[in-house]
Amino acid sequence: MTARLHRLPNGLAVAVDPMPGVETLAVGLYASVGSRSERAHLSGLAHMVEHMVFKGAGSRDARAIAEDVEDAGGSLNAWTSRETTAFHARMLAGDLALGVDIIADFVRAPHFNADELEREKGVVLSELGEARDTPDDIIFDNLNAACFPGQPLGRAVLGSEESIAVIGAADLHSWLDTHYRPGGLILAAAGKVDEDALLRLAEARFGDLAPGTPPAPPPAHFRAGAHADKRRFDQVHLAFVHEALPADHPDAPALALFSQAAGGGMSSRLFQQVREELGLAYSIYSWAAGYRETGVLGVYCAADAGDAARALALSRGILAATADGFTEAELARAKAQARSGLLMGLESVQARADHLARSLEVRGRIVDAVESVAEIDAVTVDQVRRVAGAVLAGPSALATVGGKLALAA
Repeated sequence: MTARLHRLPNGLAVAVDPMPGVETLAVGLYASVGSRSERAHLSGLAHMVEHMVFKGAGSRDARAIAEDVEDAGGSLNAWTSRETTAFHARMLAGDLALGVDIIADFVRAPHFNADELEREKGVVLSELGEARDTPDDIIFDNLNAACFPGQPLGRAVLGSEESIAVIGAADLHSWLDTHYRPGGLILAAAGKVDEDALLRLAEARFGDLAPGTPPAPPPAHFRAGAHADKRRFDQVHLAFVHEALPADHPDAPALALFSQAAGGGMSSRLFQQVREELGLAYSIYSWAAGYRETGVLGVYCAADAGDAARALALSRGILAATADGFTEAELARAKAQARSGLLMGLESVQARADHLARSLEVRGRIVDAVESVAEIDAVTVDQVRRVAGAVLAGPSALATVGGKLALAA
């Protein structure tokens, strides 16, 4: 069956992807706003909103939210990134209305009780502390700080102790009022979904929102830089990125295939040379990520202190060699991995709902699996070499955690 997009008169997008042969559904509300829209002194606000809606919304307190969902055999979750916040439910097919009702209450009628907020700050501070004690977690916040210094995109999604401390209930309400506007909201559902029922629920719960779009976040500017955290750990964790492509760039599929071949799997050049042949690292991989107007191509590696400098130099050299000598065999293997990863993932109702929302957010329309596979198949070796070469010729940033590795972006 074909995924379809509807829009309420106020601009809110409603997307549905019916999946035959399943008895469950996923439904979520995706807001095109994340931590990069925050002001510095309120860093972590988007994430705090995500936490606090679970403490009570509409007619339900925190316990009632949990019990109503679990009495129906469902599950409820949420996440915050730098550009998106999502609230989603996994339910049996007959419980669509319950899922939409709770999610709508989250953004239309959250309690935001001041005492609950103070308690939840302790939970978030524990989450922040746990992240800071995990080198292969905190290094990516440090890396963003290195390449987007002094900018919202360079700040941690969780915020800081100082910013979390000053967030008040009024800030939470203001955030929703300012950023959760219909033009930036997507209600997406996949699985055994009654499309007409979904549209009725969307109109009933969101149709009275005044039209409008959320303010755009400030533009990001990549900077070459370095960030060193010299706390002692058993290994040195290092990551570097080059400025790359926005999420909607036509060359993004080519860069993703380059990353797959360079460090996306056990057959990749980074894994084979740095880990298998030389034994310099246990964990090593590359990735490509796109934002609204920029992106990054990067490598992460964890190595013993005595091997870290060599692993870093080799990783840079392997990326360059992969760009220069990218082969037809590597392209074919990367395409096979990309196709299978996409199609296997889209067998999940949650992944299908996420895919709907992501394509609408990035491309402004539904991009189905057939079109996504066609874009993968259309990539050529020459295109990969051109795109990767241009990216690697541009500025880079580096972050390390542990040891005293000399830094040079």
